[in-house]
Amino acid sequence: MTFRKTIAAITLLSGAALCATAQAQSQPVKTGEQVYKETCVTCHGTGLLKAPKFGDKKDWAELIKEPQATLTADGWVGVRDMPAKGGKPDLAIEAFARAVAYMARSAGATWKDPDAAMMKQIQAEEKKALDKKAKEAKDGKAKK
Repeated sequence: MTFRKTIAAITLLSGAALCATAQAQSQPVKTGEQVYKETCVTCHGTGLLKAPKFGDKKDWAELIKEPQATLTADGWVGVRDMPAKGGKPDLAIEAFARAVAYMARSAGATWKDPDAAMMKQIQAEEKKALDKKAKEAKDGKAKK
């Protein structure tokens, strides 16, 4: 390939990458309701595996006493019978956090969708939850 063709190919690929990046950035973040309907409803809509049911104040009462960042991080890494990331490996943590806030609000919480400060708190709590899971696994106490 000649130098000129190489430069043209690089320019074309760079332009395509920039377009793809701009398109991805222009897509709006899904709402908590959208994520709930796409991912969470299977368990939280029915109470499958003892999941707190959407809108059930009794099911959610103890959970929403916890700080929003803690409950969100625990769910994100997987807790009790709930799989990590709600069982959807490609789910972004911010989208997951919006869904948790949406479900908590349905049961009476006053939680807001996470802002940058809340996301930092969630990520700090995520690290604690992962460290706890690693320690439990090491100690042989991990709940199956």
